[in-house]
Amino acid sequence: MSIGIIGAGALGSNVARLLARSRISATIANSRGPESLAALVGELGPSIKAGTAREAASADIVLVALRWVDLEKALGGLPAWNGRIVIDGTNPVAFLEPDSPDAQDPNNPLAAYGIKAIDLGGRHSSEVFRGFVPDARVVKAFNHLDANVLSKPPELGGQRTLFYSGDDTDAKAEVRKLIEQTGCFPVDLGVLDVGGPLASLPFGSLAAINLVKI
Repeated sequence: MSIGIIGAGALGSNVARLLARSRISATIANSRGPESLAALVGELGPSIKAGTAREAASADIVLVALRWVDLEKALGGLPAWNGRIVIDGTNPVAFLEPDSPDAQDPNNPLAAYGIKAIDLGGRHSSEVFRGFVPDARVVKAFNHLDANVLSKPPELGGQRTLFYSGDDTDAKAEVRKLIEQTGCFPVDLGVLDVGGPLASLPFGSLAAINLVKI
């Protein structure tokens, strides 16, 4: 299956590194155009190419690796998903400017980390995310860890554990296969309404839990 990555920040670039390490082909895109990704694809080698967002979104499996505040704009103009698999790698957090009032807010327990939680009105993030990708088969994955550790093998060996969840059995099977191809160890958390909240940053019970299968 072809793979696309929309977003080339910390998450998108490190998933691309993870794929490249296993010689898995993918197209990565950002809002600034393929030319801006020349250094990244040069680093990663021939299995990863730069493309437009529409090209990345046309793949069989598409990882959305965008900041929450950019989702609606970035995904709004893309072609119909028509049942293709979309991996929700997002988390409902806002990144704060260091000198902003929010960054100094004593009532924000995450201010020291430069982020704040986004209020979704009682809904979990994948529930909201599904509205941005109508008719896609959504699987939550690649979101629960610090993105910078994704492309690095565990220091003491073993397989890094990656959680995933979703409502479509076949879509989950394809994402599980992809995780296995990268050398990581997939753990199924069930349907989106259960697994999504468990693995979502910042407050999910399994958020930032970096497990290694020996």
